[in-house]
Amino acid sequence: MPGPISKFIDHNYRHFNAASLRDASIGYNTHLAKGGKMFMTLAGAMSTAELGLSLAEMIRQGKVHAICCTGANLEEDVFNLVAHDHYERIPNYRDLTPDDEQVLLEKHFNRVTDTCIPEAEAIRRIEAHMMKLWVANTKAKTGMLPHEYFYQLIREETLAKSYQIDPKDSWMVAAAQKNLPIFVPGWEDSTLGNIFAARCIEGKIDRTAMKTGIDYMIELAKWYQKDMTPQGVGFYQIGGGIAGDFPICVVPMLEQDLEKDIPKWAYFCQISDSTTSYGSYSGAVPNEKISWGKLSKETPKFIIESDASIVAPLMFSYILGQYI
Repeated sequence: MPGPISKFIDHNYRHFNAASLRDASIGYNTHLAKGGKMFMTLAGAMSTAELGLSLAEMIRQGKVHAICCTGANLEEDVFNLVAHDHYERIPNYRDLTPDDEQVLLEKHFNRVTDTCIPEAEAIRRIEAHMMKLWVANTKAKTGMLPHEYFYQLIREETLAKSYQIDPKDSWMVAAAQKNLPIFVPGWEDSTLGNIFAARCIEGKIDRTAMKTGIDYMIELAKWYQKDMTPQGVGFYQIGGGIAGDFPICVVPMLEQDLEKDIPKWAYFCQISDSTTSYGSYSGAVPNEKISWGKLSKETPKFIIESDASIVAPLMFSYILGQYI
């Protein structure tokens, strides 16, 4: 039976972006019901927006089968997990002056829109745990992918005693429990990525302890071929940037560069506020992806031009139905 949020959306969301939200949610469920799988991408600062409150249940209920995210989203869910009580919210962030921002810097608060991440309690705490793993792999001369370090940290329960939110609201905890495939292109463009590079410069660790985006693309190609079903794999994109651009290219790479007979993405939905006329790939309408060999002309396509922090939890609630 559909839950109250699903009924609300069915009754009220009939036109414009609201109708696109409902249509895309129905398409998502239809794809899964036919035996398809769903690949999700996370750009922006969705973890600091606490998307885990709804995404974690999507993972637990098997509604998401793999995720590609930025390094920021990978780490910021864990930062929130261990330092939530030390975060500071600034509802009037639009009124901040340069002097106000300088005060935040001096207090070691890193601002993301209306939310400030505390350096000592979040970033440096996780750095201390990660350094032990990085040093161990440097000595063992073994390399791991960025998300594998986080999985190791979570599974060893090193952090469990310091959790400041219910772990059921952490999408990274849910992903680790499911051993969900995660792909993190451009991980070095993150706080811990910067720290890893700094420690390499200092000679405390070796860069070979961390695998790269090329390794992720190779793993993604393996996953896409191995997990393919007759219904195919859908692509659900939150935001734009490298989190979406990187994984969607695996299909033309397999087909055009490796000359494999491979199905294209079988469903496509993007939540975005980017504008096509600026030439950004993030703002490109789904049909543009047909010419690149990423989608077929038959692929169900949806685009919701709105705020992902509003749209995604509503869609997840609709998709989960009675679970919400």
